[in-house]
Amino acid sequence: MKKATGTPQMEKNRYSDEELEEFKQIILKKLDKAHNDLKLLTESYTNGNEHDISDTSPTFKVLEEGYQVFSKEENSKFAARQEKFIKSLENALIRIENKTYGICRVTGKLIPADRLRSVPHATLSIEAKRVQVAAAPVASRPFDPDME
Repeated sequence: MKKATGTPQMEKNRYSDEELEEFKQIILKKLDKAHNDLKLLTESYTNGNEHDISDTSPTFKVLEEGYQVFSKEENSKFAARQEKFIKSLENALIRIENKTYGICRVTGKLIPADRLRSVPHATLSIEAKRVQVAAAPVASRPFDPDME
């Protein structure tokens, strides 16, 4: 890819190294927070931080135990989603290193900087995302990190 010159007539086809560094710092902050959140979620469903007798004493609180199981299952789902988010952020860092960050994978155009500041792991422009969402039935839409 050619680097855009400073002329206003020429459309920019990639972000400058300074802009990429700005995005990298945003991603690194989000990645740090995401790792901390994942650690908390994982601890909450693995009982790694409990040092009491709750798992050894006999109880007959069926509803409370049911809620705890449900809560652990939910936290496990959140942790899996968080791992996917972390992977998306790590992939964004790779794109920064390759200098392909911020380029829509459908249209090939630059994703607006404001979108990347809000959703730094985005790989689709709003235009491409709208087309994708419109084409997919609601019930079959999987988790998409670009929607974060």
